[in-house]
Amino acid sequence: MDLSTLDFAGLLQLRTDVDAEIRRRESEEKAKAAKQVMDLIRTHGLDIQELATKSVKSPASGTRKPVDAKYRHPDDASLSWTGRGRKPLWVVTWLDSGRALDDLLIK
Repeated sequence: MDLSTLDFAGLLQLRTDVDAEIRRRESEEKAKAAKQVMDLIRTHGLDIQELATKSVKSPASGTRKPVDAKYRHPDDASLSWTGRGRKPLWVVTWLDSGRALDDLLIK
């Protein structure tokens, strides 16, 4: 089909027709897929309710427990870090001064 031969109204009509055909085929594909799924369920003797409850993950239970600090500044006990996530500025400064992270381990 040579689109350059169509006028503006013809192009708009073509777009409408194409959109309608896409919706129709999408509906057909979904129906076909649903039939295949139902056939598989019947073939294997599965229960659709059982599948629905097993496939949904349960939400995480509550909030996470706080993690104990793994590192503490030797001069300022209020500065601590669990070792998870981004290093706090005081740890970066400590490491930049040439000292080892192991020096900060809580024993």
